[in-house]
Amino acid sequence: MSWTVRVDATACMGSGVCAGSRPDVFRLAGRHSEAVRAAVPPDDAVLDVADTCPASAITVTDETGAEIGPRP
Repeated sequence: MSWTVRVDATACMGSGVCAGSRPDVFRLAGRHSEAVRAAVPPDDAVLDVADTCPASAITVTDETGAEIGPRP
């Protein structure tokens, strides 16, 4: 079981909050962040990062394709 993590480069403002919080999942690439790898094991900390993204640029989907992050 894994989750898919995506960063919308057009929405990302490059704050680096995600890369600083979870460098194993996110990195800064020029002016925006990107996922280090698309598939990650389920981890509430990844959802926390999606929830706190100041640009709401991070989405997390489960194995069925349902969006689970950011949380409402």
